[in-house]
Amino acid sequence: MTTSKRAHDGTMKEMTAKHSTSSFMPMFEMFRNDLDEHHDRRERVIKASRDITALSKKMILAEVEKQKKAINDLFELVGPDLHDINAWRYQRQISGGVQEYTEAISFEHYLKWQTLIPHELMQDEFKGGVVLTWDDYVLGLFDLVGEVMRFAITSLATNGALPEPNPELKGDAQVDLVAALGMEDRDLLLDLRMLRSHFEAVNMGESSLGRDAAKKMEVMKTCVEKVENAVYGMKIRGRERPKGWVPDLREEERRAEPVESY
Repeated sequence: MTTSKRAHDGTMKEMTAKHSTSSFMPMFEMFRNDLDEHHDRRERVIKASRDITALSKKMILAEVEKQKKAINDLFELVGPDLHDINAWRYQRQISGGVQEYTEAISFEHYLKWQTLIPHELMQDEFKGGVVLTWDDYVLGLFDLVGEVMRFAITSLATNGALPEPNPELKGDAQVDLVAALGMEDRDLLLDLRMLRSHFEAVNMGESSLGRDAAKKMEVMKTCVEKVENAVYGMKIRGRERPKGWVPDLREEERRAEPVESY
C-alpha cells in the first residue's frame, strides 16, 4: 500500500506502508471506535444539557409553550444517547439541564395549583425516554425555592404584599387544593417555611445527593430568610415607604438579627 508524506522542504514523498500482522490490531481498532462513539455521545449530551438549561431559564420569564417545545425537541434528539446503561453513564452530563427544567416546570405548576408537582407528573414532562432520577427531582425542588423567592420579592416591591392564590382555584371543590389541605390561610411565605422544614428533616447521608443537597441547603435557607425579612419590613415599616419601594436585602441582612428557623 502506497501513501504520501510531506517532507521538511514541502515536497511529497511516497512511502510504502507495511501491513501489520499483529492479531491485536483489530481489537484496538474496536476499542478506538467505542471510545470515539463514547466521546461523541458525551459531547452531544453536554451540549443538549446546556441548551436545555438556557431555554429553561427563558421559560420562567416568558413564552412558556415555545420554550417547552424547544426543550422537548432537545430531549427527543438526545434521548437515544440516554437509553439503557447510558442513562446512568451520562447522568452527570445531563443532570444540570434536567434540574433546571424541573425547576421551571415545578414553578409553573406551583403558580397554577399552589402545590409541588409530584415526581410522576414531572417524569411525564420528559420526552425521548429521558429518565428523571429522584436525585435530580429533589435538587430541582431546591432550586425552585430561589425562583419562588424572586417572585415573592417582586410582588412585595410592586404590590406591597405577597402574591394572592390563583383565583381559578377558588369556587371549585375539585381543584381547591388549599381548602382540601385545611389551610385556608396559607400564603407563599408559609409554603416556603414548610418546604424548608421538610428539607431540613431529611437525612440524605453521604451519598452524591447528600453532598449536592448540602451545598444547596444553605442557599435555600437564605432564600427563605430573605422573604421573611422582606415581609417583616413591609408589615412593620411598609406604610412609611413610597409605592414601588424595592427591599434592599443586603442592607436588611446587615442590620437584621440572625433569623431562627421554624
